[in-house]
Amino acid sequence: MNIKKAIIPAAGMGTRFLPATKAIPKEMLPIIDIPTIEYIVREGLRAGIKEFLIIVNEHKPEIETHFGRNIPLEEFLNQKGKDMLINSINELETQIKVEFVIQKEQKGLGHAILQAKDFVNGEPFAVMLGDDVVDNESNPAIGQLCKYFEKVQSSIVGVQSVALDKTSMYGIVSPKSEFKNRACEIVDFVEKPDPSVAPSTLAVLGRYVLTPAIFDLLENQTPGKGNEIQLTDAIQRLIGFEKVYAYDFEGDRYDVGSKVGYVKATINYALKRDDMKEEVIQFMKEKLNKRDI
Repeated sequence: MNIKKAIIPAAGMGTRFLPATKAIPKEMLPIIDIPTIEYIVREGLRAGIKEFLIIVNEHKPEIETHFGRNIPLEEFLNQKGKDMLINSINELETQIKVEFVIQKEQKGLGHAILQAKDFVNGEPFAVMLGDDVVDNESNPAIGQLCKYFEKVQSSIVGVQSVALDKTSMYGIVSPKSEFKNRACEIVDFVEKPDPSVAPSTLAVLGRYVLTPAIFDLLENQTPGKGNEIQLTDAIQRLIGFEKVYAYDFEGDRYDVGSKVGYVKATINYALKRDDMKEEVIQFMKEKLNKRDI
């Protein structure tokens, strides 16, 4: 079965980016001139996913506005003879269907995913976290997981290796055996382990393909870390019912939930654009030459 639907949790308050996020949802902060969340949606679209559910809180109407029509803006651009801009802002909207659901209480990622049960309607589905932007245009990260799902028909978590001293920042998987063709069945999760006890350096990094069996577990999941319903806790229980795999996806991953990661992503995408590349390189050279580093 092909993966047709994706869930994008976007209900957090974005406190790490205050004061900017006092007025702008974190997911709408632009990397150059494209909101972060659009990079996530476009990744899904390149993988063949065309139905998206974005989970928001009641204070984020800007996200819904972005994925809909803005008639006053279109009329303004039409009066200015800027038809190409009209086409560019509507191009994505014509290719996908986006729905929204409000997470009224912030009870964790697992609780957020649970809000999507009706949208999923008994099908396997993708989960794409907005804090992780993965640059791989020819082979999108979530598409790699979707292709592997077609082979194993079991839940998959996307992983990449991190430095050993960084394992305490992530959920770390315990692989059952050596990886083959970038994938391996897993036997356990350890949430943010100390490097001395980490079962591996393979961190779960914001991309999942899950079977609908996860909802039965989320509905009676005991709150975990932070007294929240954790998705990793439910996946850990899922291992007792079905095989769960880790897939070491290819791509340059940027943690845009951190300020440094956001800056890195911005520089990366600026260097990929013909209209900016040379000026950005020259600016960086000038700045580096002036600094004692």
